[in-house]
Amino acid sequence: QLQASGGGLVQAGESLRLSCAASGRTFSVEVVGWFRQQSGKEREFVAAINWSGGGIVYADSVKGRFTISTNNAEDTVYLQMDSLKPEDTAVYYCAADGLRRPVMAGKAYYWGQGTKVTVSS
Repeated sequence: QLQASGGGLVQAGESLRLSCAASGRTFSVEVVGWFRQQSGKEREFVAAINWSGGGIVYADSVKGRFTISTNNAEDTVYLQMDSLKPEDTAVYYCAADGLRRPVMAGKAYYWGQGTKVTVSS
């Protein structure tokens, strides 16, 4: 089970850190990703990472501003979001799977409930 948290309302240029806590994580979960869905749009990929900390990839729209990381001791994946823009406003979801391809395709087996991020201009 995945639990996403950390969303909120901030002004443009500010930062937020999202957390994705995995309870009852099994060894079959190897890759975690973050996605977001803006109002009226389809869900889009944001970033992904292996539980080992490697294999980091970002969407071009967040590269250089967002940082994904893991804390294996706490079974938590973080998404540090800096220099936020109004266009980053969305509901953010974390997802996990034993394989990378389903995560990258947005078809991961496990999904969190989403946390809302609002960036005002």
